[in-house]
Amino acid sequence: MGRHSLPDACTTEDPGDAPSRRRRTVAIATMLVLTVAAGTAAAAQGGLLSFSESCEDSEIRLTMAASPDIAPAARAVADQAREDEVKSDGHCLYVEVVARDSYKVAGALAGGDETPDYEVWLPDSELWLDRAKGNGDGVPVAPGDSVASSPVALAVVPSASKALGWPHKTYTWAELVSTVMRSDTVRLGAADPARSATGLLALASIGASSDEQGGDSGTRVAEAAKVLAQRMTDGDSHVLETLALDGSGAEAGNPRRNQAVLLSEQAAFTHNADRAGGEEVDLFYPKDGTPLLNYPYALVNEPELTTAESRAALRFMTLLRSEGSRRILAQRGFRSADGTAGTKVVASAGGRKPQPYTTSAAAPPSAAALQETLGLWTITVQSARLTTVVDASGSMATAVPGRGQSRMDVTKASLIQALTQFTPNDEIGLWEFATTLDGAKDYRKLMPTRRLGDPAKGGGTHREALSAAFAALQPVPNGATGLYDTTLAAYEEALSTYVKGKFNALVILTDGSNQDLRSISRSGLISRLEELVDPQRPVPIIAIAVGPDADRQEVTEIAEVTGGGGYQVNDPAEIQAVILQAIMTAGQSGQAAGE
Repeated sequence: MGRHSLPDACTTEDPGDAPSRRRRTVAIATMLVLTVAAGTAAAAQGGLLSFSESCEDSEIRLTMAASPDIAPAARAVADQAREDEVKSDGHCLYVEVVARDSYKVAGALAGGDETPDYEVWLPDSELWLDRAKGNGDGVPVAPGDSVASSPVALAVVPSASKALGWPHKTYTWAELVSTVMRSDTVRLGAADPARSATGLLALASIGASSDEQGGDSGTRVAEAAKVLAQRMTDGDSHVLETLALDGSGAEAGNPRRNQAVLLSEQAAFTHNADRAGGEEVDLFYPKDGTPLLNYPYALVNEPELTTAESRAALRFMTLLRSEGSRRILAQRGFRSADGTAGTKVVASAGGRKPQPYTTSAAAPPSAAALQETLGLWTITVQSARLTTVVDASGSMATAVPGRGQSRMDVTKASLIQALTQFTPNDEIGLWEFATTLDGAKDYRKLMPTRRLGDPAKGGGTHREALSAAFAALQPVPNGATGLYDTTLAAYEEALSTYVKGKFNALVILTDGSNQDLRSISRSGLISRLEELVDPQRPVPIIAIAVGPDADRQEVTEIAEVTGGGGYQVNDPAEIQAVILQAIMTAGQSGQAAGE
């Protein structure tokens, strides 16, 4: 978190902190290149330690963008600090807290198009910090410690919870969702996982739980995603509005009402406290662990902050983790940062023994697992129509260090693995390219873009035929890279065969830059793509530069014209994860909605 020394009172430790939390704070403090003594001397020389001045004359102002659920609590702490005249290096601390949806902040920071109007960010989950990194070109974000937490659970109206055996019956995530999906009387709702950490963490937990069960876990997760997509709301603030107001037949028969929703404990706490005429909810805590919203504190664009701003921001983080602030947070339904369950919070939120609400939190899913879940969500919800264009030039025979396989061999295996993530309704085709593969053409169409579940010539399905076509790909001896003409031809065909309502995209994999001297130029290609791009028929190019010889800048420049993006993988085995990440990114941006 930056360049500056610890301000007043920043050495105050939370006795309940886990060692890893303390180490993280120490690491952040160590990164501050001014020592406390040097910082104090500099502040004194600059007149910053004028303790005799009133707060009106000496304030350090910060703006915090906070997740809407925790914004009121953070604002209460900031107001109390102002009332108590809490200081940072002699300056009174004045923090304005504004509520901002975490997914919107992450998208804005990743884009890097505008200078943020806030210095501190408090999202509801660290997954948004990863999202804010984007391709590394956005506004820098320096993470600090978590200041609170709240487990993700399943909230159910009383009539339905009793039917499911609450509170005595306990379930794993997979069992709970499967039971709800089979019920004729319980409808399940959730927030869009692309916009909600609660929804995404729950979906990832369902996937992990299904994997533990064995069998066809991918199909079960896809089925759950389909059900959730049918009853999905745009964000967390709207989920509770879908709950049945009471146990009456009218509410039970209302197709717009849900009897169960994926929800954080804190959101259930707030609902039960306010209710607004509705019923309190009961909470099921899956016995294989509940993921935590962990509310990480982060500095935004820290290199551009002044010494005083950085030190004041660190002072406020310490204040949010103090005993007094923990009481304020608990009063609003939050757990402490380590996930310890408070009896009053749990009871007010709808938890009751023997529901395992004190069970250790589930291990947080990795960034790769979350990307895969989001990619699966995008594919499942929208259905995909992809044309895959694979470089078959001679350089694809180059060995991958440490693998004993060629780039083409590893690429083929990764594509075949990626194919398993798509549903029978998804449409995928295959081209290969080098130079003069088909007469004067640099490309050759190997498989049409069709539904994976459709029958194939000679028997089997299109999925099986496509998998065999992937496996049969071979580098063309002495073949060069005819990237530009191939890209233009594939894009023109993708536009002409566009299918409304599906995720239409062009996936291009290449390990080099264009080597066809007779082809269209890069500037000519980009100009032509700019002419072809149609907002009513969005087809983003997902361009993946494979290996150290590939030119990511080149493919990025080409892809971004279409609303897509360029990606670099040094190991072709990473292709599967990158494709899913790229689909998620394009789907979120609205470029591939097809609506």
